[in-house]
Amino acid sequence: MFNWKKKTAIYIGRFQPFHDGHKLLFLNALKKNNQVCILVMDSFGINKKNPYKFTTVKKKINEALSKYKKKYIILKIPVVAEVVYGRKVGYKIRKINLGKDIEKISATKIRKKMKKNK
Repeated sequence: MFNWKKKTAIYIGRFQPFHDGHKLLFLNALKKNNQVCILVMDSFGINKKNPYKFTTVKKKINEALSKYKKKYIILKIPVVAEVVYGRKVGYKIRKINLGKDIEKISATKIRKKMKKNK
């Protein structure tokens, strides 16, 4: 069960759709933390780049991360325009470099391929 007192990474995204690059970022975040709080922006319907409702995104994430179900929680959040903070507040903001091959994975390309194959 998700523990609100344990060291937690926050992972924000649209996940339209959730893909292997997203999963690898999750696994990398989990290596340095006890668990991950996955914050899914409720971006459905804003434009064609966001064809999936929150419930669908959540289902796909749960399927992809079924081995880790006690290590994460998924929460719906509004569309984030900016992440701000004031002074040093006790947490890090860390960019995870996964290499060019993983960074080439594109949800836009995946959506186009899915649409073509339907």
